[in-house]
Amino acid sequence: MVSLGELLNGFVEVLLSNLALTCVFLLGCFLALRWYIRDSYRVGGFTQKHVFITGCDSGFGNLLARQLDRKGFKVIAGCLTEKGASDLAAVTSPRLKTLLLDVTDSASIRSAAEFVSREVGQQGLWGLVNNAGRSVPVGPTEWMVLEDFTKVLDVNLIGVIDVTLQFLPLLKKAKGRVVNVASILGRLSLIGGGYCLSKWGVEAFSDSLRRDMHHFGIKVSIIEPGFFKTAVTSLDLIEADLKRLWTRLPENVKDSYGATYLNDYMRMQGFSMNILRSPDISKVTWCMEHALTAQYPRTRYGAGWDAKFFWIPLSYLPSFVSDFVVNVLLPSPKDAITG
Repeated sequence: MVSLGELLNGFVEVLLSNLALTCVFLLGCFLALRWYIRDSYRVGGFTQKHVFITGCDSGFGNLLARQLDRKGFKVIAGCLTEKGASDLAAVTSPRLKTLLLDVTDSASIRSAAEFVSREVGQQGLWGLVNNAGRSVPVGPTEWMVLEDFTKVLDVNLIGVIDVTLQFLPLLKKAKGRVVNVASILGRLSLIGGGYCLSKWGVEAFSDSLRRDMHHFGIKVSIIEPGFFKTAVTSLDLIEADLKRLWTRLPENVKDSYGATYLNDYMRMQGFSMNILRSPDISKVTWCMEHALTAQYPRTRYGAGWDAKFFWIPLSYLPSFVSDFVVNVLLPSPKDAITG
């Protein structure tokens, strides 16, 4: 068996005997080192910077608010419920402010923007994190009605756009940062319903915004998490809604899927989700923090090992490959046509 030392010696010999290959290798090492050093540069003055985060009742937004508060940022956390706001305030410093925010209500967003404007004054808003989101209804497209799509799009996409537009004047004052939470499902549409559509929309909106706001010194970053254990990926929530969708289907549609399809779908979905979902949501909030604090924030952040090494690479492969993966993860209807 060839030892590791022998392999390394052979590799070095090949490099030394081929000048062009050596130059390419050294250039690659130099560029990787340069990127690493550049990526480590941070801005200063955290204690003077305001950050507004949506969706702070739980999950990513809640952890990020606590994380930034510990670093001295002046955090303003938007929560959907009174309980979410009071629970967050109880575990953070008096510096952190909470407010109630419904991102589907323009008046609520306007009220939040006025509150934040009073807080930041002429300094402006350093960071806006569009984190609020919902997942259900998700499932086979045929099971949906238009309202099922709009419920999700109103929060995950229209809400992001509305919040961003109303906060842009404050961001321009500070030459600040916008951090939008998309998903690996903004690259691969694995399920029906509004979730994937909304995240693809967040990707497109963020790219357009980034190019437009570059002229004013505003930087825009997209977070693309893989699967994590949050309220959005709660199996109880998703399965209860799948049952709701199934019960309202016409009998002929149910027959085309088969009597066992719903249970098979939930079983296979639960199996894959339990394998893929990571409990360590700090992998996502680290990306958010880097986007807010790095001197040179990245355009996109893949969060989680499944995102970096499976889903994102899969998104670049031909469609028949990703189709095969989805077909493995989910059952086929009874009347499916093979071949």
